[in-house]
Amino acid sequence: MTQAVAEPPVARPDERLARRSPLRRLLGRPELGALLGAVALFVFFSVVADAFLRAGSFSTVLYAASTFGIMAVGVSLLMIGGEFDLSAGVMVTSSALVAALTAYQFTLNVWAGVAISLVLTLVLGMVNGVLYVRTRLPSFIITLATFFMLAGLNLGVTKALTGNVASDSVRDMDGFASARAVFASDVDVLGVNVKVTVFWWLAFTAIATWLLLRTRVGNWIFAVGGASAAARAVGVPVDRVKIGLFMGVAFCAWFSGMHLVFAFATVQSGEGIGNEFLYIICAVIGGCLLTGGYGSAIGAAIGAFIFGMANKGIVYAEWNPDWFRFFLGAMLLIATVVNLVVRRRVERSP
Repeated sequence: MTQAVAEPPVARPDERLARRSPLRRLLGRPELGALLGAVALFVFFSVVADAFLRAGSFSTVLYAASTFGIMAVGVSLLMIGGEFDLSAGVMVTSSALVAALTAYQFTLNVWAGVAISLVLTLVLGMVNGVLYVRTRLPSFIITLATFFMLAGLNLGVTKALTGNVASDSVRDMDGFASARAVFASDVDVLGVNVKVTVFWWLAFTAIATWLLLRTRVGNWIFAVGGASAAARAVGVPVDRVKIGLFMGVAFCAWFSGMHLVFAFATVQSGEGIGNEFLYIICAVIGGCLLTGGYGSAIGAAIGAFIFGMANKGIVYAEWNPDWFRFFLGAMLLIATVVNLVVRRRVERSP
């Protein structure tokens, strides 16, 4: 009686190591929907608004995009990490007021005010992060409370020190010219004045993209946003990552605040309220999920570019600007649906 010899099982290739086609990799990118929307919007305003493609006009579009794009970078990283910061808008104003008020009230070089503002703003971000990791309350609640407290402090302290709702001008103080060159100058590019914030915006986006895609910290950010319990189980320092992300938003708020100070020399204490939602919109249009664990800094930059085009394109097309928020909301909905459909198709494809 012969005995059949069992053939050794054939090893199946690991699906995680399987090569994906360039098209599938492209479709899997979180910023794809935002990119398609940006191209469509660019073509649209190029057709309906004659002034849109003029060099000076497009420079204004980029400037509008950069002022929100810098903050959208930090907010997108925080959202990928699974959290929100509703104090981001007023924190920009707070950092600007700290720099302007301390420099003016104590007759300091404005760079001293800049340094003091940096330290205090980072402390604010750290407080948000520490409160979150200690209490485990939703970041939405913690930063909403911070939002109201900062809004009240901005107004109350400014009125107490200056007697009105704006800071005193720091235009004639020592160091103003050099600080303005760093935070709010114009750069001549082929005869067109481009705000320096555009270049800072691109630099911040590049650094954040490198951080997310080329470093261990980037892996941690995706891990804590996707499944924090599982990340903690494999040794990811979840609490430190969360606190660092809140401080990253604070750093972007500080930088944006310095631009505010040195672009206008005075700061209105009521500015920034509501901007936190616009930063989140830029990130979501760029592909960041509200549930965390997915998104990109490049997508947030494209979302900010869409914001800049919509903001200025409506003006160049001579439409009623009252429709801007409706238009922005429609872009948010369309981009979110496109991202959802593309992601589902990629996940189902073999």
